[in-house]
Amino acid sequence: MKSAGAVEALKEEFQKRLDDHYTSATFAVRRVHSDGLSVMGGTARDKEVIDVMLQNTWESAEGWYQPGS
Repeated sequence: MKSAGAVEALKEEFQKRLDDHYTSATFAVRRVHSDGLSVMGGTARDKEVIDVMLQNTWESAEGWYQPGS
């Protein structure tokens, strides 16, 4: 998933999943040269939960990402 459309689709899907657990959270996706996740204002447990949520979202892309739609 490298296209701009894929990034937008990832943002939309992850926002839905994030809202289910952290209704007042906001996030941003930034393209950088290395993979990483920063959780600001949360606990260590929040970071773990969000990291798993992001991994699950990424791994389930075949269920929600439709290229060209």
